[in-house]
Amino acid sequence: MKADKMYFAGVDIGSTMTKVVIQDENDSILASIIGPTGAEHRRLAYQVMKDALNKAGLRFDEIELVVATGYGRFNVPFADRQITEISCHARGVSHLFPTARTVIDIGGQDSKGIKIRDGRVEDFIMNDKCAAGTGRFLEITAEALGVKVEEIGELSLKARHNVKISSTCTVFAGQEVVTRLSEGLALEDILAGVHDAIADRIWGMVQRIRVEKDVVITGGGAKNIGLVRALERKWGYPALLPPEPLITGAIGAAVIARELAIKALTEKRVLKKERTLKELALFSEEAS
Repeated sequence: MKADKMYFAGVDIGSTMTKVVIQDENDSILASIIGPTGAEHRRLAYQVMKDALNKAGLRFDEIELVVATGYGRFNVPFADRQITEISCHARGVSHLFPTARTVIDIGGQDSKGIKIRDGRVEDFIMNDKCAAGTGRFLEITAEALGVKVEEIGELSLKARHNVKISSTCTVFAGQEVVTRLSEGLALEDILAGVHDAIADRIWGMVQRIRVEKDVVITGGGAKNIGLVRALERKWGYPALLPPEPLITGAIGAAVIARELAIKALTEKRVLKKERTLKELALFSEEAS
């Protein structure tokens, strides 16, 4: 172990992306890895962890504690603890933005609003039943219009008039935007209308937890400047954006891992699973 330092890891297995963050005892990020979530969660967890360790120049047995989060958190065999994504997002955002009071996380398959104070969850709400208000909505729209999804945010900022998109169903909305395009309406105006429709959906949800400054937007949606601007118009002031919006949950998991480990040392308790030679060999084998 490097100079007797302690290291901690957060693993966030989301519906579309898997993230790993390794931090030291000073909460400095030594490595972060982002990869697509596949069907084999366990194998993927080993692989992204191995990639993060290689990037940090560490061995797995040098990690003091591993916390897993996300909907696939129970499929991380080497995790010492499993914590909900709501708690980890709150801790990760508070770590980056101590003044944050509201988190709006826009993922590939769901969106959520979290009310926080000092890193603790006061209230939350989630939409995981419908793709409207998620990254999937944007992907389907981009496919229908023949535009790359990473380009639609900037394109929408060029709009002169926002086209009203009335459909809240993802499938019907895709059909509606194609119809609008065939009517001769400008692509930029249609995309602006799509972003407004998604912002309306998200705003209607998060108002139930009473949005307060500072607002932080995370998830893949935070990388879409058109959606960010549409949301900012709803509450009337700029949002805060993390340097990498996809890893806030993994950061929070690593922060919690550090706190749990330090508390355990203080109370002379053992939280870390015993890493046997057999387990370490299995890790190396499955990650290869």
